Amino acid sequence: MSGELTRQNYGVPLYGAGWVPSAAIPSEISENGVVILAGGGGEGHSGVPNALIVAKTDSESFALSDQPVARIGTGSDLPYRIAVHPGGEGVVCSFPKSCRLFEWDQGDDHALNLRPSERVLEQLEDVGQQLALTFNNDGYLLAVGGEDGKLKVFKWPSMESVLCNETAHSKRVKDLDFSADGKFLVSLGSGPGRVWDIKQSTSLASLPEQGDEVHAFCRFSRSTDQILYTATMRGKGCSVVKWDTNSWRRITSTNIVRDAVSSFNVSPDGKLLAMGTIQGDVVIINSGSLRVHTVVKKAHIGLATSLAFSSDSRLLLSVSMDSSARITPISYKERKSGRNLWIVLVILLLAVAAYYFKITQLNPSKP
Repeated sequence: MSGELTRQNYGVPLYGAGWVPSAAIPSEISENGVVILAGGGGEGHSGVPNALIVAKTDSESFALSDQPVARIGTGSDLPYRIAVHPGGEGVVCSFPKSCRLFEWDQGDDHALNLRPSERVLEQLEDVGQQLALTFNNDGYLLAVGGEDGKLKVFKWPSMESVLCNETAHSKRVKDLDFSADGKFLVSLGSGPGRVWDIKQSTSLASLPEQGDEVHAFCRFSRSTDQILYTATMRGKGCSVVKWDTNSWRRITSTNIVRDAVSSFNVSPDGKLLAMGTIQGDVVIINSGSLRVHTVVKKAHIGLATSLAFSSDSRLLLSVSMDSSARITPISYKERKSGRNLWIVLVILLLAVAAYYFKITQLNPSKP
């Protein structure tokens, strides 16, 4: 499928992206995937607006709608990162000084809309730029990390503080992720990565960097094996490192790309990882073998700023500073190619066995 068919330009540099959960989508358009995008030109007089954009995908071609379903301007404030609540309870968006909540709405024409919530997240007012924010899988915890190195975790929706560490990292928190069961949180920033025990509200372990390594992104597997993956920069490019979540020690490390990585994510079924590079490439990886599944060269002209898999793990949404959003379909047959090969081999062996059995029946050995 042509990349031009699955990519749209929305006129603003894009920094955040996610899929709208099915619970928030009106039944009239439930057969199509719906995405939310965030970006803009920032402060100043660039003439490029700041906005949250809602767009839908075509169920057959996977093309994004050329016209947004909804577009919400945010004035002079740039929406930098977003956390989409998995149960449909809105979107938390980070701005230069604060975080705000936006809620799903339905217009008179039954189209999906997004509106600023009347609820103010007081605990996230005047906290400075938050570089990372995420909900846990069940949506009852929200974690945010700022450019000041502070880490905060809240219960949702009460915003009761669960964990607050003023010096989680000496300079900034650049990525966060909860384990599938919500018991652990990993934070990456300046220095080694840190593992946090949510129940005890304490730091449990560290993820040391070796040599010239820098841990750039982190994601837990969404399956029951509870593997942790980090996208780790090295002099020769970027590797994926697997970590055991019992000992918090490395299991293995595999070099994936030669370029610096600008985004990273894991599929909901835990079988795939995705990387976006500063050259605009998108790389999809088998999480078990750490072998490259698909490479989309120049998926974007600019660096890929954010990646998000659809809930069924069949589509990958990527966005870029070049103002484009792209859908990359993932071949289901390719993902099962290893299993299909074994099935073919078993069938061939059975056929050979049946052939020899028939031969022996037709030509019994003489006494």
